Amino acid sequence: MKTDDLIAMLASGPDVAAAAPPGTHWRAAGTLGAGLLASVALMAMLLGVRPNLEQLALLPDFWIKVGFVVCLCLAAWHVSRRLCVPGANTSALPLLLALPLLLMWALGAIILNEAPPEQRAELFWGATWRSCPLLIAMLSLPILAAVLRLMRQLAPTRLRLAGAAAGFAAGGMAALVYCLHCPELAASFVGFWYVLGMLVPTAIGAAIGPKVLAW
Repeated sequence: MKTDDLIAMLASGPDVAAAAPPGTHWRAAGTLGAGLLASVALMAMLLGVRPNLEQLALLPDFWIKVGFVVCLCLAAWHVSRRLCVPGANTSALPLLLALPLLLMWALGAIILNEAPPEQRAELFWGATWRSCPLLIAMLSLPILAAVLRLMRQLAPTRLRLAGAAAGFAAGGMAALVYCLHCPELAASFVGFWYVLGMLVPTAIGAAIGPKVLAW
């Protein structure tokens, strides 16, 4: 973003600054869509769509998992946008991210508490805990590149925090892509190992944010 554009944005106030010029949304959707398609292609080539996905989609636990990831994606995307608007109120953003996490952790704790003791380890560890976080992190990389490119066109001022938000948003979208392959449905598994996978690109974004987002 050019300095003159930033001055005009600050003079207009954060609410006006949040309104993008005509055509910006289409360009942003194209950039983000390209990153998402690259992640889907990577998943299809290296992992493949789950053969029994249609059967899994009939189970309520599958849609709880998908709903949780979608809520995190929407929250992280909103946080990323607000952090790119100088002067915007960001006090409620931590709660926005924490709410779906707390609900999923509470559900996982209830299910673990009600499960027979011999089944609790399986509900938490699943069968893919070793690979799940790494695969989500791998699938997030093209999306992270797209989100950071979008952020560079705006005016983030807290660069490390903005980079972390970009990474978490990318991780959330990658987790959504990974749902097409993952066999795990337990809330305790998803609430821990999926989130751990999202935190990897969050850390990457925080590390490179000050350099990549500097303007």
